[in-house]
Amino acid sequence: MHISYKPYQLQLKYPFTIAKFSRTATPIMLLEIEHEGKIGLGEASMVPYMGESVETAIGFLQKIDLSRFSFPFNMEEVIAYLDDVSLGLPAIKAAIDIALHDLMGKILEKPCYEMFGSSPDLMPQTCFTIGIDTPEIIIKKVKDALADDFKLIKIKLGRDSDKLLIDTIRSVTDLPLYVDANQGWTDKNRALEMAHWLKEQGVLLIEQPMAKAAIDANAWLTERSPIPIIGDEAVQRFADLAKAKDVYHGINIKLMKSAGMFEAAKMIQQAKKNNLKILMGCMSETSVATLAGAALAPLCDWADLDGPFLTINNPYKKPGFKNGKYILNQRAGLGVQLK
Repeated sequence: MHISYKPYQLQLKYPFTIAKFSRTATPIMLLEIEHEGKIGLGEASMVPYMGESVETAIGFLQKIDLSRFSFPFNMEEVIAYLDDVSLGLPAIKAAIDIALHDLMGKILEKPCYEMFGSSPDLMPQTCFTIGIDTPEIIIKKVKDALADDFKLIKIKLGRDSDKLLIDTIRSVTDLPLYVDANQGWTDKNRALEMAHWLKEQGVLLIEQPMAKAAIDANAWLTERSPIPIIGDEAVQRFADLAKAKDVYHGINIKLMKSAGMFEAAKMIQQAKKNNLKILMGCMSETSVATLAGAALAPLCDWADLDGPFLTINNPYKKPGFKNGKYILNQRAGLGVQLK
């Protein structure tokens, strides 16, 4: 197997601000794995606050040797090898995992979703994410979501302007909302008050309301909240699932945190055994990682896979999308199409 890669700067349509960070672009590593004339596409989206960069990605890729693996790929063995090479760095590991799954699908002449027993008919609606911003820009973003046929909106909260942002959205649309506080709330009693108020505003779930280390406070809120509380930063890889039980109603799985599709699928299976709801999420991504997430989304309760709609220089064709849902095609592998 031969691996090739190139850095890419994915530009956001608007500055993207959450409780503690803001950015206008996301460094990406686009990756290809060639095997017997077939090419698998992969992607690492390295949002700066997660600690990965183009430099760490290149450093990791220079250490690995995929020639030790042959088709059919044993993904358990592959992921164990990648973890042995270096701790952490889940995004660049995800790029390799995604490329191998795309490659397997092309060799087998099957869509990736079939390989995971995922049915396109069960695709959940995905939300359009709106970062913290001024009311004027919030309204522009909501109108973008409506124009792109979204039926759900997710709003980033975690600052003193939380209620103003919700009120601003409600001045434009009554679509159901998801909320992500990104660990921005600090008082559990205040968080519970907000949960009750947000339910009245049509909010369906709240992601990571308080710091991931505040286990007792998050568990207290989960026990009392009228809407589901979802662990995000607190749950990254499979080993973190044990921490989520009895602390959250559900988890947000992102391929850039789980080191790819293989471990994400394991997390989905175990989460269901633990009676946890599942949100399939994303970072700022091109169509490659988005379609990898979409292949697993029908196995989940909710989806947040809006990457191609929030960026302006996606190098691939935008995936099929209608009535707020991705439309999975019959192409082998991920189904990514070049422009």
